[in-house]
Amino acid sequence: MDAGKLLGRGLSFPPRVGPDGRLQWSEGERNVRESIQVILTTQQRERILLPEFGGSLGQYLFEPNTVTTRHQIAERITRALAQWEPRIAVESVSVEEDPRDARTATAIITYKLVATGARERISLGVTLAG
Repeated sequence: MDAGKLLGRGLSFPPRVGPDGRLQWSEGERNVRESIQVILTTQQRERILLPEFGGSLGQYLFEPNTVTTRHQIAERITRALAQWEPRIAVESVSVEEDPRDARTATAIITYKLVATGARERISLGVTLAG
């Protein structure tokens, strides 16, 4: 099974240069994880030709780290991934306060790869006002 053909391949994120001086590519499960990061960290209207793209998690930068805010973040993540990442089926999104940093909420996203049925998990820190 060629993971790149099954799940896709593209330039790595963040962009990396390999030992040969060429841009590195990612494929398979790694490409999906990188795509999730791109979607969630892109602000809507940031991409000129696709202004509705993105999860806009940066809009929470000055919000308080409360249960309500974390619930809103979880809903935004769920909607953005449903709209922009067809290779996955989101199973759960939990957003909790980081016990080491009152200004950070940690989102844990559990999803299933549509093509293989494999379950994956990714976590992402969201900076808040505290």
